Amino acid sequence: MKTIPTIFLTLLLGAVTSASAGETLYNGIQLPSPWPPTDMVLKTGEPTPVPYLKDPPAVIPIDVGRQLFVDDFLIESTTLQRVHHLAEIHTGNPILKADQPWETDRKGPMAMPFSDGVWFDPKDQLFKMWYIAGYLRQTAYATSRDGLHWEKPSLNVKAGTNVVHVGGRDSNTVWLDSEETDPQRRFKMWTMTGGKGGFRYVLRFSPDGIHWGDPVLQTAISGDRSTVFWNPFRKVWVYSLRTTTGPRARRYWEVKDLLAGPQWEKIADAVPWTGSDRLDPMRDDLKTTPQLYNVDAVGYESVMLGLFSIWHGDKNIPPGRPKPNSICVGYSRDGFHWDRPDRRPFIGVSENAGDWNWGNVQSAGGCCLVVGDRLWFYFSGRAGMGPKNHDSNGATGLAFLRRDGFASMDAGQSEAVLTTRRVKFSGNRLFVNLAAASGEFRAEVLDKDNKPIAPFTAENCQPLQLDKTLAVVTWTGPADLSKLSGQPVKFRFHLKNGALYAFWVTPDASGASHGYIAAGGPGFTSNRDTVGTKGYDAARKLN
Repeated sequence: MKTIPTIFLTLLLGAVTSASAGETLYNGIQLPSPWPPTDMVLKTGEPTPVPYLKDPPAVIPIDVGRQLFVDDFLIESTTLQRVHHLAEIHTGNPILKADQPWETDRKGPMAMPFSDGVWFDPKDQLFKMWYIAGYLRQTAYATSRDGLHWEKPSLNVKAGTNVVHVGGRDSNTVWLDSEETDPQRRFKMWTMTGGKGGFRYVLRFSPDGIHWGDPVLQTAISGDRSTVFWNPFRKVWVYSLRTTTGPRARRYWEVKDLLAGPQWEKIADAVPWTGSDRLDPMRDDLKTTPQLYNVDAVGYESVMLGLFSIWHGDKNIPPGRPKPNSICVGYSRDGFHWDRPDRRPFIGVSENAGDWNWGNVQSAGGCCLVVGDRLWFYFSGRAGMGPKNHDSNGATGLAFLRRDGFASMDAGQSEAVLTTRRVKFSGNRLFVNLAAASGEFRAEVLDKDNKPIAPFTAENCQPLQLDKTLAVVTWTGPADLSKLSGQPVKFRFHLKNGALYAFWVTPDASGASHGYIAAGGPGFTSNRDTVGTKGYDAARKLN
């Protein structure tokens, strides 16, 4: 057998790689072709591998968004300890409940998003919510100036009510599309409607989120509780399809043009995508293998944020209790593969019988809003109304998290260090999200040989001792990083007695990250952070 010369083998493999290489993403990840991966297999109970964590890019561009430490994608080495954080439930919940006649029917009261959507509309400077009014009967609309106190305006769609769409429905998705160029299509709504053989998406457009046009699209069959989201990094709409057979899981279908498609003809045409696995813990009282009920997702800063509704079983629960679902978080840097490092409930159910969120906690479309220093998560819960109406009596709650606060890299009294992989940027100012009021933080920039680049050394860095979600890092003398623009470098962060949540480099003195801001927030003018500190100023005015 003849040996293939090394140089020929290298060229051959290079040609194969080039032929199979697809789109290169904003963060340096190169997608294979075809995409999404047609060879995807969900192995029951097994976590799905995340390719970009095993084989990250040699150099990672960081011009888009705050760079989060939810995984090791950006980290070459560290002695800091990662800590995952859970949402803080608002003590004033529920913030929206059924108090109008049209929000109650024979199955009980219901005023809650079943995905639907909660957004901040910069055009009107209002928080806006779409939700179920009555048990799967119709879709209603509410507004708020501060996100806490909500009004149900009297509209002309169904006279004297805040109903904006009448008709039976299951899951629903409403998207405020700030990238849409046609003002008549600024709002998009997909309603899951049941019919012969199963459920289908029905798509409508609206200029104001109140007056919806006739259906412009009806898809083929999907499972109920299917949803939709926009991936802003790749400019595609993604259908999060519930499977119609076997354990609850999801299939994936993407389109760039909603009306041109293409669309699936049968659910098996869609790519197997994600499900629960052996790392999702059973409830001790139910001892039922968890399943994936739904995935809502949104672009947040430099990652896709996913809210995973985990089903824990509906057998052997107390009579009248809704399904004790909980919300967990996941992160994706390629828009398809999910890393879920923390399987604890990010937002869980109450264990007190009859509480408004005793069961069936689920996420809202848009996932979260950026309100100054915090992220706001709206979610639904159900109290139940006895064995026959156990899944009713739904209301809406709110939970909070520090901005970028999903995970932090922590240090104690002794100094710990984090060194990034090689990154490149076009900005000139370094910012961090840091909690170190009683500690100290310094940063330095390293060359390809891991040697500090003067004057951007740790010794020359002005130490930070503060707790801020936007703080600029400076060095004595020329603090402008512009001479390093476009060059592969590493950052090394030194920290004592503190927590580091994110870093980013930007050309804006305001600290604008140019990342995506989920469902928006006060002060922002689009779905990206182009305003920096102005967003904080606007949020403070809400109080």
